[in-house]
Amino acid sequence: MNVVKVRQQAYPALITLWEASVRATHHFLPEQHIAQLKPLILEHYFDAVVLGAIKQGNEVAGFIGVAEGNIEMLFVHPDFFGQGIGRALTLYAIQHLGASKVDVNEQNPQAIGFYEKLGFKRTGRSALDGQGNPFPLIHMATEAAQ
Repeated sequence: MNVVKVRQQAYPALITLWEASVRATHHFLPEQHIAQLKPLILEHYFDAVVLGAIKQGNEVAGFIGVAEGNIEMLFVHPDFFGQGIGRALTLYAIQHLGASKVDVNEQNPQAIGFYEKLGFKRTGRSALDGQGNPFPLIHMATEAAQ
């Protein structure tokens, strides 16, 4: 799978993918929170990370965003779950973008298990997410970062 750099023109496709993925995996997030996050991601967060994507045909199947060694976002479209796209993006981020840490919502045990399979270990917990909401985060890191 080939990871390509993402340009700003692709942001509308990424936010559509983000929303589909969140609705399929983040059942703990209320509708209001999704609605608040969407414009923040589109207008600010995408520009704050180095983005890479994997396409299937002309469609973006998944993307990853890394800043300062942290995986800040990893989303795969539900149509492409289980095809190795998340794994390929994560390995790309580790090998090419210097990623060694990630924060994962505690209420998303599938994501925690995914990162554990890739060698990440739990290093801590925060009661609040990055926006100060009561969605606890599990801090994880690769062995190299510990």
